[in-house]
Amino acid sequence: MIRVIKTITSGYIDQSFEDRKNISKRRPPKSLLKKIKKSVGKDDLGHISSRHRGAGAKRLYRIVSTLETVSSDEVEVLSIDYDPNRSARLALVGLIDGTKKYIIAPENLNVGDKIKADKDDDFRVGDRSKLKDIPVGTQVCDVQMYPQSKKSFSRAAGTYVTILAVEGAYALLRLASGETKKVSIECYATVGQASNSDHSNIRIGKAGRKRKMNIRPHVRGKAMSPRAHPHGGGEGVNPIGLKYPKTPWGKIAIGKKTRSRKKSGKFIVKRANER
Repeated sequence: MIRVIKTITSGYIDQSFEDRKNISKRRPPKSLLKKIKKSVGKDDLGHISSRHRGAGAKRLYRIVSTLETVSSDEVEVLSIDYDPNRSARLALVGLIDGTKKYIIAPENLNVGDKIKADKDDDFRVGDRSKLKDIPVGTQVCDVQMYPQSKKSFSRAAGTYVTILAVEGAYALLRLASGETKKVSIECYATVGQASNSDHSNIRIGKAGRKRKMNIRPHVRGKAMSPRAHPHGGGEGVNPIGLKYPKTPWGKIAIGKKTRSRKKSGKFIVKRANER
């Protein structure tokens, strides 16, 4: 749910916020927090490697686990927490031995719900199991890239993956981008859509909120001189005058394929832009 602030001054226009009334106001457990060093867009030598980054509000990193790594027993959702480092919400779950863990919270997961890993039937939102056990047509999120991997995809707010079919050693998945790819049936996934689906409808409204998000002002290349940017030069409002947009260093900025076919291309059945 989105909460819109009425425009009063020119300082912000149609500013909107996420409604966080269902989010816990308690401090996160100290055992699940750790400090992260901000790079402010610079590499180890202090050179700017990512422009327009810096400052921002201080934040602590939440240590996020997955359900199959903590317990195969039924666990209880203790609270739904806000995470400043990601767009989706986190669910604080309590294990039988009393320890607590954070997991990515799916949509409609509530405090007091019981969830479990390694189920083979009667799936509920939040349950985590292997793709071979989840029924075809189910929407899942937080999907492992390959078995026993710490890397996963479809974790951002509102994203989900649909299981189209299970064929042999692979499951056919349709991603939110429209791409269809094969993933091993031994990979784990969480039943449901990632929480906070209204995140994409938020209107920032003013520059100050961007600065708190670690984003500094960005100057258009068209507004610069030809010495400073390939898009620069000319009088008035001109197009970039090039065949395709470029970075300040002359490299292709849009339309260039960067994905390695040797690594992930062989598992892609249908590209997102194919019909």
